[in-house]
Amino acid sequence: MSVKEKAKHVLVELRGHSPFTVFGALLGIVFVVLFRNVSGTGSHILFSIFHPAHVVLSAMVTASIFELHAAKKRFLLVLVVGYFGSVGIATLGDVVIPHIGAHLLDLNVPTHAQLHHHETTSTNKEKTATVDEHGERVYNQEIEHHEHRIHLGFIKEWYIVNPAALLGILIAYFLPRTKFPHAAHVLVSTWASSSYLLMNMQSGITVAIAIGILAILFIAVWVPCCISDIIFPLLFVKSDLELTEPCPIHARHSHTHVHRQSED
Repeated sequence: MSVKEKAKHVLVELRGHSPFTVFGALLGIVFVVLFRNVSGTGSHILFSIFHPAHVVLSAMVTASIFELHAAKKRFLLVLVVGYFGSVGIATLGDVVIPHIGAHLLDLNVPTHAQLHHHETTSTNKEKTATVDEHGERVYNQEIEHHEHRIHLGFIKEWYIVNPAALLGILIAYFLPRTKFPHAAHVLVSTWASSSYLLMNMQSGITVAIAIGILAILFIAVWVPCCISDIIFPLLFVKSDLELTEPCPIHARHSHTHVHRQSED
């Protein structure tokens, strides 16, 4: 398959994935609405569940594809490809894109009611706040830094995310034909991205913000999942077929078509 044919195949598959990704993003909006009043700790717990789950699924897919189609199937190679392919892609979709989107939408800007509550409660807190060399209260600086700092799961929760990637790689290494629905991958990815948005959300949900969140979730799921499920497989799968429509098996949202290529 030439570069031009691969590019054509990618565009066909991207178009075929769009409707299902929109549906997943809509479910993400429902997720955000249902958990909009959850505390910061609660949203962090949700992210700590769905992000590692997404890493496991991505590691299974990436490592399985590489092991089934690579010329050399050494464990170290499977480990490296599976780790960077899963943690890197999951971080892009669950953290980087939602983080950028949250700032573009100003989701971390508190509402008027929250500002009023902060003003009424900060009086007592200011009495115990220390002052740094520039005359600024350390308490206020900590709040500002927390709001604008990106939360990288493989660093912040390295003891959860990295073992999750290793688990997915081991499953793929010993059972490279493991099958699971593509829908599960998309939904878990959507919930992880939604959880990250909740971690940054202090503003209220309006129609405009809901539309913006929908766009963020669509990109956060569509781009990374297509990289792991389409672009990456094309690096290893050789085919002379000219595809003008999405793979019929992939259209049913299953990864099984990738595994079948090794049997041809």
